[in-house]
Amino acid sequence: MLALCVGAVPHLAGCTKPDAAGHGIRIVAAENFYGSVAQEIAGDSARITSILTNPNQDPHEFTAGAETARQVADANIIIFNGLGYDEWMKKLLDVDANPNRTVICVSDLIRASAGMNPHISCDPMAMLALATKLSVILKQPNNLAKFQRQMDTIEAKMAEIKSKYSGVPVTATEPVFEYMVSALGLTNENIPFQRAVLNGTEPSFEATAEFERSLRSQSVKLLLYNTQVTSPASERMKAIAQQNGIPIVGVTETEPPNSKSYADWMLTELTAIENALNTNS
Repeated sequence: MLALCVGAVPHLAGCTKPDAAGHGIRIVAAENFYGSVAQEIAGDSARITSILTNPNQDPHEFTAGAETARQVADANIIIFNGLGYDEWMKKLLDVDANPNRTVICVSDLIRASAGMNPHISCDPMAMLALATKLSVILKQPNNLAKFQRQMDTIEAKMAEIKSKYSGVPVTATEPVFEYMVSALGLTNENIPFQRAVLNGTEPSFEATAEFERSLRSQSVKLLLYNTQVTSPASERMKAIAQQNGIPIVGVTETEPPNSKSYADWMLTELTAIENALNTNS
């Protein structure tokens, strides 16, 4: 079972009066995967607003407008990623430094340091840390227990995949799923190429050539493809993988609109990875 201890949390200062739906607490999440977790913990006690919800939108290129600024200003609780992933939120918070709200930077909860891969949404421990902190703030231990059971389901699927495929080499156009790849015990190839795409730079000739060799020789057994953020370099690798019979699994940076919950999203991705490895084992 995933287990986590979270330190003391700040007091949630005076909730505003309930809105028309009876919600006394307003929570704004920078990304919808955090909003999804917040909804599961808060239940009907809060109104949740997620800013980034479109799976076809590049989160790295988002610019906050007046409506987003208003939503942030009116919130009692703010949740954002950190690690440079949603700098627009940090800028909004710097402009409107309200001492009467609670701000949760999820990367701080897991003590992530600058320079680390910011895609911590695929790390169940990060989500459990967020859920635990919210449950303390909102006094919702029962909802946390339900969330924990969902995380146990994810952990069981991860253990199943790891038992069968630990050490199998895979690759990706961008390290969106890097934390999960590591947790599954898979060997992540072509990291220099992935890091270049993540940082918005052109992969080197050497990194590109090595990536192509791994696909043409079929030394990697799976390609994880970021369907939300594409580039000519990543599109080329996808095409080469298709030409050489390498299974491709598309991953997204934000939770798809058809997902019922964070756990549903992760289990869908994990099942797709497992099925792809099954066909290429």
